[in-house]
Amino acid sequence: MFRPCIDLHEGKVKQIVGGSLRDDGASLRTNFVSEHPSTWYAELYKRDGLVGGHVIMLGPGNEQPARAALRAYPGGLQVGGGINLENAKSYLDEGASHVIVTSWVFREGTLDLDRLESLVQSIGQPRLVLDLSCRQRDGQYFVVTDRWQKFTDLPISSETLVRLSAYCAEFLVHAVDVEGLCEGVDLDLVEKLSRWSPIPVTYAGGARSLGDLEEVTRTGREKVDLTIGSALDIFGGTGVRYADIVAFNRKLASKNPIAPRD
Repeated sequence: MFRPCIDLHEGKVKQIVGGSLRDDGASLRTNFVSEHPSTWYAELYKRDGLVGGHVIMLGPGNEQPARAALRAYPGGLQVGGGINLENAKSYLDEGASHVIVTSWVFREGTLDLDRLESLVQSIGQPRLVLDLSCRQRDGQYFVVTDRWQKFTDLPISSETLVRLSAYCAEFLVHAVDVEGLCEGVDLDLVEKLSRWSPIPVTYAGGARSLGDLEEVTRTGREKVDLTIGSALDIFGGTGVRYADIVAFNRKLASKNPIAPRD
């Protein structure tokens, strides 16, 4: 299935090249800056019944538009970026179906289980999504944090996904090396996620056509959902029409009716 997104940078809806995001902003490569506010996208997704999308706050200055999107589509969107123990509940109270967490549960490149367990105790495992966005190093995928700049020592593996599935409802995985490039998805990663993860996974990165959505559905054995960003016409792209992916979701749902993920 297709999962929608609202990526926020400096208070605006944007599409960026994932690997170019740095603290100083000097190397940032931006594919698209929307003239529409975050609420326009939230209301669009609500109208078309698209669930499980994510609002990602890329750096500071994005809290207000993120919360506005959540209020516009209560229960329909997840939110991530700067989520921690202190603020997680407030985003759920604003209407988020789930909060998405990465950097806060890592310290000095290592997973901090005490932090993860404290967050689960606070909001509950069914409301938590772990962002395991990754990059390749030495032929293996490793989770990256802090706007995808810092490698951790946590590999994407069967052991990792099974272990962490006890703490969350879903995984979100950006393939950072291809994020925003519109040069095709990382099907090797998609296949591994479909084999290794015992819970739902959303993959993001490199999608450029409706064919990519069809291929992820096949390769992921309908266990991995896909987010399409820069290639989508509502984000200035030319590779994928929004109307076509809405139709794809509806067609797939009619063949395999399942309860919504929430």
